[in-house]
Amino acid sequence: MMPAVTAWRSRLSVRLFVILLLTNVVIGGSIYMFISHSMDRGFAEYLEQTQQERIELISSDLVSAYAAEGNWDWMKSRRNWGRIVHSQAPPDRFEMPPGANMNRPQDYMLRDTRGQRLNGPPRPIPGMRFKDLKLDGEKIGELGYLPVSEFLRRGKDQYLERQSRNLATIILSSTFASLLAAAGIAWWLGHRVRDLASGASRLSSGDYATRLPVRGRDELSRLAGDFNALAQTLETNRDSRQRWVSDISHELRTPLAVLKGEIEAMQDGIRPMSQDSLGSLEQEVDALNRLVSDLRLLAQSDAGTLEAWREPLELDAQLSDSLDDLRGWLEDSGILLETDIQLPLRVQGDVQRLHQLWSNLASNTRAYTDSPGKLRVSLLREAASPGDGAGHPGWAVVRWEDSSPGVPEAELAHLTERLYRVENSRNRSSGGSGLGLSIASALVSAHDGQLVPGQSSLGGLRWDIRLPLLST
Repeated sequence: MMPAVTAWRSRLSVRLFVILLLTNVVIGGSIYMFISHSMDRGFAEYLEQTQQERIELISSDLVSAYAAEGNWDWMKSRRNWGRIVHSQAPPDRFEMPPGANMNRPQDYMLRDTRGQRLNGPPRPIPGMRFKDLKLDGEKIGELGYLPVSEFLRRGKDQYLERQSRNLATIILSSTFASLLAAAGIAWWLGHRVRDLASGASRLSSGDYATRLPVRGRDELSRLAGDFNALAQTLETNRDSRQRWVSDISHELRTPLAVLKGEIEAMQDGIRPMSQDSLGSLEQEVDALNRLVSDLRLLAQSDAGTLEAWREPLELDAQLSDSLDDLRGWLEDSGILLETDIQLPLRVQGDVQRLHQLWSNLASNTRAYTDSPGKLRVSLLREAASPGDGAGHPGWAVVRWEDSSPGVPEAELAHLTERLYRVENSRNRSSGGSGLGLSIASALVSAHDGQLVPGQSSLGGLRWDIRLPLLST
């Protein structure tokens, strides 16, 4: 039971809920303290300002009435006194606390110049202040009033307590509502993160078919999409690795079976031990040696250790020399070679690796092009695009086009995959090992170039070998 409770408490949704809870408590408490302090201070300032304005108005009314009557006799009437005090009552913009009513006549006192009471309480209330009443600069009496502090002392505590209670109720209600929302958000986020964690766990255990639902367009949805892309890549790589091992086994099995059959035939006396027999064995050994060399080159390319001693060279001259070496070999198979190599273009390249690249492409053309056929090789210059970056010198493009048969559009992207053939047959006489184009792609990559397949205008396959030009 304890591990289950511990696991529940460690869940992200619980932690998120606790964080939101503490955040709401801190924010709610801070708002409560701030508003309480501001309300206390603001209310006192309001009463102080209201009282001063009221005292000025009552004083003005008293002086005006004294000037009209000539004495204070009329003010000895409690009715007149109440009318003066009530006539300047403040507006009800605030709810006044109990006991803090400033409209009561008994809280004000009028005295003459000798200090004799004319109206108001029988004697001055403790804390009462007096303001001189003057007419034409001559003192005619005094108006006594209570300061704001005395009014607040009567009912401040009860008033502020009631206001604070109301404020606390509002804040607690808001906090509770926000916590409900926080709980929902925590559950929703925790649920989606748990889906990601569960998917990652299945993926790490080798279940590459795992996929996560992509809901919405937020960051978690994009993360789920990236997760699915990763799972798809891992699944593809696993399938490719399994197919690679199977294909390599098949490629090795064929020459080994031939070797074993011929050796057994010579052992049994069915086939004589002659130069022809040994030559046949040597051919199979050479085929095995080429296959192992190709596999080693691809392994070096994958590890980033493929050696390419690049130096500035004239691509047009190097390409022409290599094609001259291959011309007779191609013509023996009924392939006519046409060249259009006129532009003097310089690149950073390895002479031997480039010759190997042209040989691999020529072998592919020779193996798959119908006889009689045609191969056209052109050298072009292509300007840099904005995507190549500022200061890019542009590209030297070797366009390699052969005649029919062509390759379906859907198959073009797979041509550089290892041991891939357009036809499903494993007939070595028609397709070789299936590593030539993979090696060509590795050699182009070693020169920071691009190998782009397409449809040839001659009816067959077209390759654009794009190599970065040498900066001048």
